[in-house]
Amino acid sequence: MDKRIIAITGASSGIGRALALSYAGEGNHLILAALGQAELEKTAEACREKGSETTVIEFDLSKPESVKSFTDSIAAKHDHLDRLIHVSGISQRSRAEEAPIDVDRKIMEINYFGAIEVTKNLLPLLKASKSAKIGVTSSISGKFGFPLRSAYAASKFALHGFFESLRLEHYKDNISVTIMCPGRVNTPISLSALNAQGKAQGVMDPGQANGIPVEKCAAQMKRAIEKNKKEVFIGGKEILMVYFKKFIPPLFYKIARKTNPT
Repeated sequence: MDKRIIAITGASSGIGRALALSYAGEGNHLILAALGQAELEKTAEACREKGSETTVIEFDLSKPESVKSFTDSIAAKHDHLDRLIHVSGISQRSRAEEAPIDVDRKIMEINYFGAIEVTKNLLPLLKASKSAKIGVTSSISGKFGFPLRSAYAASKFALHGFFESLRLEHYKDNISVTIMCPGRVNTPISLSALNAQGKAQGVMDPGQANGIPVEKCAAQMKRAIEKNKKEVFIGGKEILMVYFKKFIPPLFYKIARKTNPT
């Protein structure tokens, strides 16, 4: 297998770390990025133990200057990029009426604007690959709204619109775009979910704790990316809600109103 250059955001924990480990050991050069140098280094060390050359870049998706520094550092060392996998993001646990607009803006800045800025900046390198693949971590909340997730769902809906358009604009450049929509996965994302005060709630949701193993999620994501799937849903029975919304809306709304949002 030819050596591939693979950039993964959110690689310090959860799905991002599991994806990094799944791509390690295949002769790939991994570029691991996230906020939190210490945890990133743990991921990098585990990848190096599997034989992968690994570069660590700490950056903050909410700060455009940090995003530019991240993408500039990649462009300074590489003339192409084979995989760009977006995992970084932040969730929400607050009612729309209770959260000030600054909370909505922060979630959009991280989940949407940060991701698309990274992509725009790295498009020249992706085009130079001749067979690049972009993996975008959305959510089943990117397919329907849900209580306590108004800004989060909005940010994920926005990702679908942008990356579906990008896929059509760059099909002649042989850039594949896979949008990945996990449901409940056992990751720490609920710990950092923003409450109405814009602070991390600091509590693991029971639904999150009982989600599918992160390694299973990462394996399905990797398979979808490498097979050029356009969209994939990953999780347990909650995935059925996507199909209920599309084909049986009254049933969807009945279940959504009764489901514990945590």
